[in-house]
Amino acid sequence: MNEYLKRGLISFGISALAGLIINLAIDGIANACGASGFISMSPAYRALFPTPAVAAYVNVLLYGIIGFVFSVMTFIYDVERLGFLLQSVIYFVVTSAVCVGITMLLWQLQKYPEAFIGTLAGYAATHVIMFVVAYKKLKADIREINEMSTDPETER
Repeated sequence: MNEYLKRGLISFGISALAGLIINLAIDGIANACGASGFISMSPAYRALFPTPAVAAYVNVLLYGIIGFVFSVMTFIYDVERLGFLLQSVIYFVVTSAVCVGITMLLWQLQKYPEAFIGTLAGYAATHVIMFVVAYKKLKADIREINEMSTDPETER
């Protein structure tokens, strides 16, 4: 479990830094294009905090938490008693709860039902694609192992 926590902390740092860089780039480009004073956070989100700087710090912290959860939750794939489908469902439920919860806070999606539904649909579609790719890879690995175990050349 220590290895997963270590990876989680590394992912936290990478996600927080990436979120900070992306927000700075968006703000810089928007301001350079004439949107003076643009800050890439919703006004409703900023209103939750005493200053825009505190909102920005929490924003970066939340990006880090998303990365941490996505990384640490990969431990579920090492629980051998669970099948791949159940592992994927658990991973999806936990990561989506965290990610959608944070996204709702950051973007105030509860105020915009169409955006909320679109975000959920995009997140679900992403996980379906990830599941299909991983399942195909798993099947190919199993087929390769089976071929090796029945190949007389490999038994020597």
